[in-house]
Amino acid sequence: MKSALVFSPEVTAALASNSPIVALESTIISHGLPRPSNLNVAREVEAIVREHGATPATIAILDGIVHIGLTDEQLIAIANRDDISKASSRDLAVLVASKKSAATTVAATAHLAALAGIRVFATGGLGGVHRGANESFDESADLTALSALDITVVCAGVKSILDVGATLERLETLAIGLVGFKTNAFPGFYLTDSGFTIEHRVESAADIAAVIKARELVGTNNAALLVANPVATEMNRAKHDQILATGLAKAEAAHITGKDVTPFLLEHFHSTSQGESLSVNIEIIKSNSALAADIAVASN
Repeated sequence: MKSALVFSPEVTAALASNSPIVALESTIISHGLPRPSNLNVAREVEAIVREHGATPATIAILDGIVHIGLTDEQLIAIANRDDISKASSRDLAVLVASKKSAATTVAATAHLAALAGIRVFATGGLGGVHRGANESFDESADLTALSALDITVVCAGVKSILDVGATLERLETLAIGLVGFKTNAFPGFYLTDSGFTIEHRVESAADIAAVIKARELVGTNNAALLVANPVATEMNRAKHDQILATGLAKAEAAHITGKDVTPFLLEHFHSTSQGESLSVNIEIIKSNSALAADIAVASN
């Protein structure tokens, strides 16, 4: 059967030599960061992965072709084209069949990375259970996707605009592994501490590599391992809490509910934090990519 996956020359060489590879999502490029900083950050993140001894494999779909690793020309396309949609796992087949283009979410990137034989993935923040999910049933596909994939995902927890407690409960129910990198506090993306704890703590990439190996030995690698890596310098907490409170109040006043709440709150953060939330976002993806590369090297 013909494969829908096309590997970049750099990733092809890394796979052939069994060298460490780090998968990177493309939604942050197309939808998460404004132009032109999105392209600059994408290039910087790939450079960071290389500096730490691994090969970057940014994943995206262009004109119906799934690319595992992008050339610079393809990175430019993802950053600047207006026809780039946002694809989760369930969208992949339709996009390939209709020859359309899309950036991949955490769920889709993890799925395609695992399909390609890549076992380490760096992202910014994980999707989770949304506020009010007891009525809307709004839960990110990231969680169910990761419950069925053998992959290690480095993230800065979940955004504080989500229901963090419910998300952690779902991670436990879905048997998704969770360790904190040099912390026992579950990070809240913009914040180093969401107010919830992590039972298991690791101190180095070598520690994480040992956990990855042990997961194979005890047969618990049928679901993902999350490595929660808090940002070095968090957003001003008082400002964060104020922005979140005003955002929730505005959403309620405007009768914004269900799946519309999260994008509304994200935009509210970006527009009212004077660029602080954006700079934290960029720092997170850089830090997570560096750690993911160290893990890929240590577990290779």
